[in-house]
Amino acid sequence: MRSQSNRPKLLLFPTKAYVPPSPGLTPDDFAIYASHRRGAAAEYYGTLKVVRKTDGRLLYPFEGAPTIGPFSSRARATEAAEQLGVTIVMGDIARPEI
Repeated sequence: MRSQSNRPKLLLFPTKAYVPPSPGLTPDDFAIYASHRRGAAAEYYGTLKVVRKTDGRLLYPFEGAPTIGPFSSRARATEAAEQLGVTIVMGDIARPEI
């Protein structure tokens, strides 16, 4: 005898509507989120997230991405993350990862 429940099924990995891959043509087609986090012993690490807005693809961080830092100041860690973000955007404009 099966137990029936009115509760909805739990979806662990809900899928969004399929968006076909499309390259970004200008830097405005990307979102760069750069910040920092504090590590042990008064050191700072940059944090970065780069998203292609045209299709929502996350370009950074990726599995195995290197850490950004350590740096002695928050400003330097954030600046290094921003510079890496711009490098990733320019690289994706030149050779899109589809």
